[in-house]
Amino acid sequence: MASEETPTMTQTPIRTESAPEAKTAPTRAWAVRLMIVGIVLAALNLRPAITSLGALLEEVRDGLGMSGSVAGLLTSVPPLCFAIFGVMAPRLARRFGPGAVVCAGMAAIAAGLVIRPFTGSTVGFLVASGLALMGIAVSNVLMPVIVKRWFPDRVGSMTGLYSMALALGTSLAAAVTVPMTDALGGNWKTGLAVWAALAVAAVVPWVPLVRERGAEGGTTAGTSQQDDGLRITRSRTAWALAVFFGLQATAAYITMGWMAQIFRDAGVSAGTAGVLLAVTMAMGVPLAFVIPRLATRLPSQGPIVIALGVCGLAGYAGLYLAPSGGAWAWAILLGISNCAFPLALTMVGMRARTGTGVAKLSAFAQSTGYLISIPGPLLVGVLYQHSGGWGVPIALMAALMVPQIVVGVIAGRNRTVEDEAAPADAA
Repeated sequence: MASEETPTMTQTPIRTESAPEAKTAPTRAWAVRLMIVGIVLAALNLRPAITSLGALLEEVRDGLGMSGSVAGLLTSVPPLCFAIFGVMAPRLARRFGPGAVVCAGMAAIAAGLVIRPFTGSTVGFLVASGLALMGIAVSNVLMPVIVKRWFPDRVGSMTGLYSMALALGTSLAAAVTVPMTDALGGNWKTGLAVWAALAVAAVVPWVPLVRERGAEGGTTAGTSQQDDGLRITRSRTAWALAVFFGLQATAAYITMGWMAQIFRDAGVSAGTAGVLLAVTMAMGVPLAFVIPRLATRLPSQGPIVIALGVCGLAGYAGLYLAPSGGAWAWAILLGISNCAFPLALTMVGMRARTGTGVAKLSAFAQSTGYLISIPGPLLVGVLYQHSGGWGVPIALMAALMVPQIVVGVIAGRNRTVEDEAAPADAA
């Protein structure tokens, strides 16, 4: 893919009026290729901090003497950190450039992952986890910005590429953390810390990009001028996209946290339940590449939203009626439905014209969306405990899919936030 896109992309990242094109073109071609590597490596690091911990949570609890309530809190910390720290990303990007912030984010992930297993206390573990999650949060927000600025005519393919890498990193950490820990001597501290190596590798391609200022995508002053008066909260599309992002994240976190238990309670063995969850997560690897490419070719993304929502409704209906009988079918259907995430990321890049607009929309949609997603997994657990079964929780999951479809269709309309949230003096 790089060989096909590079000739076109060499025209887009940074335009310098003083340097002759003959001198800048080789640098641009080199920078674009390195940028593709940087995007893929960064995306691979956006979830292992979470899914590797989930695989070893019982060992971490025993090793740190962590209470059940604190362990439960850990499951809610990621979306909370994404919401809080994600808001900071546009301001940091205006000050230092988006590439520099992503580079620092990868360094924060590496530092947090290597420190947290060896703090020796629950508080230290939480603080170090927060450092890693802060790096993930700002990178989450700025990846669509970098794609929009460097690859404006390849938003679908590049969003698909890093969405696929993100899904691969998610499922890889969930699948190999335990066997890798066993191979390294069975120490959970080593099993968690080893993922810092992947984050260190992700820093490497960003350093020369930042030195060349090729990852900045523009000047600080120019970005600040564009930012004046653009109030993202005035945009109905921004609100619809934020709610869509939040509801799809709710479904994803509920799936990751509870689907295996649903199958086990239905009589499926623990090993098979784990494989079913892995299948659900692995569906995102190929589809995360296909869906964004398809989305950018359509004037409206509503049909894709509806198709994914129907798959989700069918999967929940199957879990309710015959959880063990059609377990593999329900796992696949819910895996398809969870691909609303790469679709949401693609729409972030499509619903804004400028780099500043993408930055503000990405920060607003992701921060608001992750806040919306926090209560979902906790509410499912409460309903399961008080109802004594999975009927009511599954009904809630299915009910949430309906507004997800509605706001997704609204967010998928062919319009931009700049049109809806233009400065008052521009009217």
